[in-house]
Amino acid sequence: MSPRAQELLREALALPVQERADVAAQLLASLDEAASADPAEVEAAWAEEIERRARRVMAGETAGIPWEDVRRRAEAELRQR
Repeated sequence: MSPRAQELLREALALPVQERADVAAQLLASLDEAASADPAEVEAAWAEEIERRARRVMAGETAGIPWEDVRRRAEAELRQR
């Protein structure tokens, strides 16, 4: 998260509950608008991201996480909710 985003988050968290809810709703609505993007653009963006991640793995910059570990963590988080 950029320093500007962190600053905005700190300011937003200082707001009263109702105002934080309003800000959160507006932010979520903006994501819905972004989701209506051109499917070809979304596919191209995912292809780029997959290539970027694959290059990092091939270069040894990241090793990834085994599926069993990811699943175990996700299940633990879901149980805590």
